[in-house]
Amino acid sequence: MTTRETQPLETSDADSLPTHGYITDKDRYLSRLKRIEGQARGVARMVDEEQYCIDILTQISALTAALRGVALGLLDDHMKHCVLEAAQLSPEAGQAKIQEASDAIARFMRS
Repeated sequence: MTTRETQPLETSDADSLPTHGYITDKDRYLSRLKRIEGQARGVARMVDEEQYCIDILTQISALTAALRGVALGLLDDHMKHCVLEAAQLSPEAGQAKIQEASDAIARFMRS
């Protein structure tokens, strides 16, 4: 397991708390994740009710697609915010964030 930098580079002016690239879309992400949570409960209910295998697999496919959508949105926000900010700070910081993003993409592709 590798250690990753957890402190973002940018802070909000109002309270000097760290911000993340997704913060402007936080409510949208939370809403999507709540829908995904409901879908997961629905799949569990389908299994409990012994519904048809293909119908369950169809719902799992939809659930997987929804999670991938969230992941891709977060990755896009990370690239536009965290990587860009790091690159503006220094070439070394930019390279570190690019490597972090590349590692995340590689993990994402394996799943």
